[in-house]
Amino acid sequence: MYVGTRRVKILDFDKLRKGIGAFLLVSFIVLSMATPFQKYVKIPKQLVLFQGQTAHVPVFGSVQTITTGAVSVQQKEKLAISGEHVGESDVILQMAGFPIKQVNVKVLPDFKVVPGGQSIGVKLNTVGVLVVGHHLVETEQGKQSPGETAGIQVGDAITHINGKKIEKMTDVSPFIEEAGKTGKPLRLTVARDRHTFETTLTPLKDKHDQAYRIGLYIRDSAAGIGTMTFFDPKSNIYGALGHVISDMDTRKPIVVRDGTIVKSTVTAIDKGRNGSPGEKLARFSSDKQVIGDIKTNSPFGIFGKLSQPIQNGIFDKPMPIALSTDVKKGPAKILTVVERDRVEAFDVEIVSVTPQKFPATKGMVIKVTDPRLLEKTGGIVQGMSGSPIIQNGKLVGAVTHVFVNDPTSGYGVHIEWMLHEAGINIYDKSEQKAS
Repeated sequence: MYVGTRRVKILDFDKLRKGIGAFLLVSFIVLSMATPFQKYVKIPKQLVLFQGQTAHVPVFGSVQTITTGAVSVQQKEKLAISGEHVGESDVILQMAGFPIKQVNVKVLPDFKVVPGGQSIGVKLNTVGVLVVGHHLVETEQGKQSPGETAGIQVGDAITHINGKKIEKMTDVSPFIEEAGKTGKPLRLTVARDRHTFETTLTPLKDKHDQAYRIGLYIRDSAAGIGTMTFFDPKSNIYGALGHVISDMDTRKPIVVRDGTIVKSTVTAIDKGRNGSPGEKLARFSSDKQVIGDIKTNSPFGIFGKLSQPIQNGIFDKPMPIALSTDVKKGPAKILTVVERDRVEAFDVEIVSVTPQKFPATKGMVIKVTDPRLLEKTGGIVQGMSGSPIIQNGKLVGAVTHVFVNDPTSGYGVHIEWMLHEAGINIYDKSEQKAS
């Protein structure tokens, strides 16, 4: 009887333990579904504000806050955290004397840029000469391509010949003629991706015109149009396009030696359709006046310095920017040109946003909703890249790509990363030049 009674007690203890576990589980589920719990879970652990900016945080009931230094806190319907001074503070939320959440707040110096929207002409000069194709030289012994024999590929850049720096196509011809006369092969320094190598190339005589050839198609410059995104009124550093410029034949990014931007005028629109992206047709302004240089061609656009401030006629005063974490799904506007050189604002919808802690090119998806723009262009077209995206009075990013199968939609890049690529450090009072 004793053994049996002991077994019953053990069984009763197991039932009690399971009952307590079930109660705690149900309590946790109910608690997690409760409005107060959900609100406090959604409160971010960290906020980044510009000086003078206020973030509103939803809370349940009355809470006490403990804060120091850079921020001030007020509570009405929501908790308002304001950036008072540049620096960093912790805001501790308490209820009934118990801490329930700690929020780290960084306050950055107030920073504003002037949005663009203007159509610009882009002229780039490559580092060295860019190889865009091979061709066969017809010799007395048959057809051959000296460049291909030398191991040179499409997309390579020839930077030196016989130790001499090559900057343009006209620099190459004298070396070819000299090698043809002497019979000595050319010593080439070739850049491929981020590496360089040495090779030799022997020009061959074309049997038709008796001229020496290297069996390569080369190019030393590129040109096109795009859209200005922003410029910093203090330094005149600008950013445009929002994506890298690639060679039309090799499809590889162009390594820039230098370049310039000029004003351009839109003459016509090739309307976009499903499966066929449209295009702005434009010409460089007749005076071809240079308005800036090009220092950098990167995945986030082209960057340099304006020689003079420019205006778009809509938003010509400096405007706040939004960090990637501040951009929200919802209505926005883009600034771009569809007729001549007049910048206009058009309605779009930000349909998805990716808050990014590190630079990345595809930060948001936008959809054109403006009936006039849809009628005129069909949506996003080539040449619109760089068009600034504005939401709630802040510059949030730039248009970069169109979806081929849906020209009404495309990608945008966060302005935060364009500023970073331009060498503008928004996290510090000091600003650096684009390099």
